[in-house]
Amino acid sequence: MTNIQTLPGLIDCHVHFREPGFEHKGTMVSESASARSGGVMSVCEMPNTNPPTTTCVALKDKVARSAQIRDTDIRFFFGMTSDEHLEEFLALWKEAAYESLQSRCAGVKVYLDHSTGNQKIDVAVIKDVFRICAAMNVPLVAHCEDPLVNARDPRRPPESEERSVHDAITMARMYGTHLHIAHLSTEQGLRLVQQAKKDGLTVTCEAAPHHLFLSMEDEEILGAFGKMNPPLRTLDHQEALWGGILDGTIDCIATDHAPHTVEEKKSDHPPSGVPGVETMLPLLLTVVNGKWPHPLRKIRNPEFKIRNIERLCFENPNKIFGLEKKKDEWQVKVDLDQEWVIHGKDLHSKCGWTPFEGWGVQGKIIEVSKNSL
Repeated sequence: MTNIQTLPGLIDCHVHFREPGFEHKGTMVSESASARSGGVMSVCEMPNTNPPTTTCVALKDKVARSAQIRDTDIRFFFGMTSDEHLEEFLALWKEAAYESLQSRCAGVKVYLDHSTGNQKIDVAVIKDVFRICAAMNVPLVAHCEDPLVNARDPRRPPESEERSVHDAITMARMYGTHLHIAHLSTEQGLRLVQQAKKDGLTVTCEAAPHHLFLSMEDEEILGAFGKMNPPLRTLDHQEALWGGILDGTIDCIATDHAPHTVEEKKSDHPPSGVPGVETMLPLLLTVVNGKWPHPLRKIRNPEFKIRNIERLCFENPNKIFGLEKKKDEWQVKVDLDQEWVIHGKDLHSKCGWTPFEGWGVQGKIIEVSKNSL
């Protein structure tokens, strides 16, 4: 008998849709199609485009571009690297001319070291950003890597994340900021978040599917197609992340969907980032089915239920970023019994590839529908 389950339209609170400036990698149209095909009906898009979303004008342009997308709700993070951007952000929330843009802004994003797009925040501005986000009750999303550690070791070791998460939590504690740690990848970072929650701080975090299903053992096969920031970790970190999902320390699973072309990934200086918005749900459904999707490696299967998907990919991101999405706005029906194989050529992202190429999964979307509210 077919096992049909229904989920709300999922929320991915960390995507890069590349428009404007990098439309050869992806567009709002192409990446929204990929999201919908993965049961993701709402996304929060990052600011490292060209121009970056660090001004009200840039945000207004993105909101206008997103108006053509009728069946994916795209919200945007406001980037911060300098005092000028902080002034722009204050104008967004204080000037009547920008009132209509406020609901489209999911929060502030800061990069504590360089990643794709070179959006590293000026050290002199960091404390002001934490202070103002706290005063305005706006969530601050942090890409936590330490520039001094990374300068010594370009492999971006676990210590880089640990030190940066520690520093970010210290500032959140100082100002009362709602801090959200992006793509947590290490056991050390997880323990710091765990302690911050015990201390009563408003600190939340997310984990990405590539850190949950891939490890350093996959680097030889994937090469540059497994390159991302923060990088893949050892299996002990992966196991710790799954523990953090099950005990509630990790609040969201978000893909950090970051498409690059095949040619770019094969170049002498390949960029960091992998697509993932379309493959997140089938990978998670496979674990719900009591199976592990990695074709070469099996681990002790986590006690992961479909209720966990709803919590991590709808309820928590909806609450954390104040999206006010209705649970019954979209229905995503999945057949938990259907088995299929992931191939990049069958996916809808413009880049046309996936780090999960050839993986067998169990659980397939059979219908996505919108209810009349």
